Amino acid sequence: MEFLHGKQREVAARVLAEEGTKRHHLVMALSGSHAYGFPSADSDLDLKAVHIERTTRLLGLGVPTDGFNRLEVIDGVEIDYTSNELRGVLAGILAGNGNYIERILGALLVHTTPELDELAALVPAALSRRVHRHYRGFATSQRKAFEAAETPTVKKLLYVLRTALTGVHLLRSAELRVDLTDNMDEYGFGDARQLIEMKKQHERTTLAEVDRDAWAKRLDGLFAMLDEARDHSVLPIDIDATELERWLIDVRMREPFR
Repeated sequence: MEFLHGKQREVAARVLAEEGTKRHHLVMALSGSHAYGFPSADSDLDLKAVHIERTTRLLGLGVPTDGFNRLEVIDGVEIDYTSNELRGVLAGILAGNGNYIERILGALLVHTTPELDELAALVPAALSRRVHRHYRGFATSQRKAFEAAETPTVKKLLYVLRTALTGVHLLRSAELRVDLTDNMDEYGFGDARQLIEMKKQHERTTLAEVDRDAWAKRLDGLFAMLDEARDHSVLPIDIDATELERWLIDVRMREPFR
C-alpha cells in the first residue's frame, strides 16, 4: 500500500483486516480519484474487492449474499468499501463491466492473492467490444450530471474524461489504463492537467461557467472518439467463456470447506 500514506494507509489496513475476517478476498483494489490520477487530500477511499464464497455455502440451502457494502468515516477518513462474489464478477467481465475488469487488472492493489495472479492472466483473453457499452454508458451519465449542475465540479468533468479515455484506449489497444494522466496527452486532452491541479487542491473545486462551456463543446468529439474506437477495436466482438468457467470450477474445488 505504498501509494497511500499516513492516516489513509492506516484506515485502509484496518478495513482490510476487519472485512478479511468475514470473507476471503481474492483482491482489494483502490478505485476512485486515487486510481484515476487526481486525488486530493480530502478524497475518500474507494475500496473495491472481489471475494470467494465458501463452496459449502454455495451447495447448501441458504442463499449467500453476492455483495457487501460499507460506507463510513473512520478517524476522519471516509471509506467506501464494496465486495462482490467471484461468480458475478466473472459474469460481469464477460459482459464488459469495466468496474470488475479494473478490480482485477488495476494498478493500485491493496490486497492480492495467488488466485488473483491466475485470474489476471486469463482476463485479457475474456475482453471484448462489449466494454464499449460500459464505458460509454458510465461516461454519459457523468456527462449529464456535469452539464446539468448549477455549479459543476472539476471532479465530475475529470470523471467524464477518465472514463471515456480508459474506454478508448482499452478498445484500441486491449490495454487497461485507468489513470487519466496516462491517456490524456496521447488522445489530445493534455490540457486536462490544469483541471487535475485544480482538483488536487480540493475535492469539490468548482468550474467557472466559461470553462464549463468550453469543455462541454469538446465532449462530443470525445464520445465520437469512443464510438470510433469500438468500430475499429482490436478486441473481438464476442469471446469464449470456457477458460474462465474451467478456472472458476477449479477454484471452487480446491478448498470446498474453506
